[in-house]
Amino acid sequence: MTGSILMLALSALVLELGIDKASRGTSNASRSMSPTFHLLTGAWPEHEAALRHVRHAVFVVEQAVPVDLEWDEYDAVSLHALAIDVDGMPIGSARLLPDGHIGRVAVLAPWRRRGVGSALLRTMIDAARARGDRNVVLNAQVWAMPFYAHHGFAAEGDAFDEAGIAHRTMRLAL
Repeated sequence: MTGSILMLALSALVLELGIDKASRGTSNASRSMSPTFHLLTGAWPEHEAALRHVRHAVFVVEQAVPVDLEWDEYDAVSLHALAIDVDGMPIGSARLLPDGHIGRVAVLAPWRRRGVGSALLRTMIDAARARGDRNVVLNAQVWAMPFYAHHGFAAEGDAFDEAGIAHRTMRLAL
């Protein structure tokens, strides 16, 4: 918890100094992506409450994904990215599984189309590349495929149903 408080204080200092990009140099923090939001990375226990807040709002409430499908055993073994606003409030999430799958990319409605999703996705891609993954794979909701294609992902196979929502597998070679 102390690390999270320190990171929030550092984020406030970065904003106050007007720095657009700053390397934090720790395992649980990424870089300042914008003067209006920041990304933190870490394990599930570090940011569980904030990650649950975002994912519940987006997947369970907005998209009607059943609660029992949203929470799974992969959270405990994944690297998570959390986007926070300048007040430290959670606004977006993503996770990278040990096998190279990116998932649970979610951004609260008021923050969409402001670069949060792209920053989260780039953070997960960079983490996969840094650990030596050769590619990353995700199951994109069909309506979101253009977003992932913009980041270099290519569709594979036919559409399939996941939690009552049409998806397609997409892959990016690293």
